[in-house]
Amino acid sequence: MSSQPTRFLALDVLRGMTVCFMIIVNTPGTGAEPFSPLLHASWHGFTPTDLVFPSFLFAVGNAMAFSMRKFNTMANSLIVWLIVKRGLIIFLLGYLMYWFPFVHHTEDGYALNPWSETRVFGVLQRIGICYILASLMIHFLSRKLVSVLSIIFLLGYWLALYLGGDYTLPGNVSRAIDIAMLGELHLYHGEGIAFDPEGFLSTFPSIVNVIFGYYAGVFIRDNGNQFETISKLALAGAALMVTAYFWDLVFPINKKLWTSSFVLYTCGIDLIILAGLIYVLEIRQQRKWAGFFEVFGKNPLIIYLLSELLAIMMWFIPVDKKTLYMAINDEFFQRILPGPWGSLAFALSVMMACWLTGWWMHKKKIYIRV
Repeated sequence: MSSQPTRFLALDVLRGMTVCFMIIVNTPGTGAEPFSPLLHASWHGFTPTDLVFPSFLFAVGNAMAFSMRKFNTMANSLIVWLIVKRGLIIFLLGYLMYWFPFVHHTEDGYALNPWSETRVFGVLQRIGICYILASLMIHFLSRKLVSVLSIIFLLGYWLALYLGGDYTLPGNVSRAIDIAMLGELHLYHGEGIAFDPEGFLSTFPSIVNVIFGYYAGVFIRDNGNQFETISKLALAGAALMVTAYFWDLVFPINKKLWTSSFVLYTCGIDLIILAGLIYVLEIRQQRKWAGFFEVFGKNPLIIYLLSELLAIMMWFIPVDKKTLYMAINDEFFQRILPGPWGSLAFALSVMMACWLTGWWMHKKKIYIRV
């Protein structure tokens, strides 16, 4: 816990909007298919939900533009230690979250979830890895070399997928590498087969989302909240989206593969959203609505963890022949609001429960960092 430092309002709001939407799409109610914008694209393509995770990585980069200034007065050995320690803690939290509650139900009571079946990669794990690698690159390398490496990551990943297999779920080389490294039991199985959308190879292009966020933050930090600043951010975002659109013709925009065209597309959208937030919050000074999202943005990690652990426990607790998660939805939300509206109402209730926790922490000036 620490006292609240000087903050960048648009960053808090962007990060808060991302966490808010992330909770909504991650905890849909059962008993009905959610509204289509709240679902990831089945494979190639893009939905608003696909923007959530890359926006969080982009916001991580934004924050680094302000937080890394303290490294200027530190020894390099201490800087490396702080970066690696923080990234590894985030990775470990993600790994333990997927293992939680560490036991499962059996006919005789409970049994430990075997380590051999734990998922190694995941959302927080990717954030931790990207934070480490992007921070080390930015601190120790010139901006030109960071840019060159970013291009290599994007083009190299395209080449690896093209030469190593195809762009299908069973045939992509990213899946093959993860299976060779970890085995199928350590991978995500939500797609019906062993395939991790946060796997090893696709982590490299996702680093570029952080780097784009960092240099956007530096640009804002150095140029201030002016019309010229936001217009350049918006134009850069539009240029990235147009480039991604044409790249999509040969390398499809795909969140689950985290294709290079997906990186450019999401970074372009995030630049435009950030420019819009600066315009509304800083130039127009319309800030009353922002407080809601600031609550999420000031404690993003702990609120995200709370939402995931809350959902995990509701899935774990039995109620008759169902889980608590299913019982709440089937017996309450789907009876009151049948169909996708009931699913959305449950997701919003989980989001609000997390918001209230964050609001209480904010009132008590509790800000948890790693």
